[in-house]
Amino acid sequence: MDGGESGRRTAAEDSRRTGEAGFSLVELLVVLAIIGMIATMVTPQVLGYLGRAKGETARIQVKNIAQAVELYYLDLGGYPTSEQGLQALVQPTGSGWRGPYVRDARGLTDPWGHPYLYRSPGLGGSPYEVYSLGSDGKVGGTGDSADIASN
Repeated sequence: MDGGESGRRTAAEDSRRTGEAGFSLVELLVVLAIIGMIATMVTPQVLGYLGRAKGETARIQVKNIAQAVELYYLDLGGYPTSEQGLQALVQPTGSGWRGPYVRDARGLTDPWGHPYLYRSPGLGGSPYEVYSLGSDGKVGGTGDSADIASN
């Protein structure tokens, strides 16, 4: 037996093997359709998680800013005025100021890109209030658009 002949293939064998390699167009379309269906089911869930995460982040940031306002009060004996606003936490406002009370002024912006708001006195008889108007930037709202306040 000659070693050269056993390793040779006929043209029919070659064409049969090339026909078996790869995927057909129908198979690719089925896979793409399945991926599309999965994406349509998963995307709303992911967007819902993202919205809730921003709301939770805003709640935590409001609490942290309120703690910074309390530190300001301990050092200066009074809360920042509404006119001074939250900038009083990052810029010196008088003798006794030991700030900055917030590490970075960018921390005074909510997850939706709006600045956190401050008023003194706050609503309901509290000495101050730190709040965000939510994703829509308007008073009131529900869900992701709901206002988030320190009190």
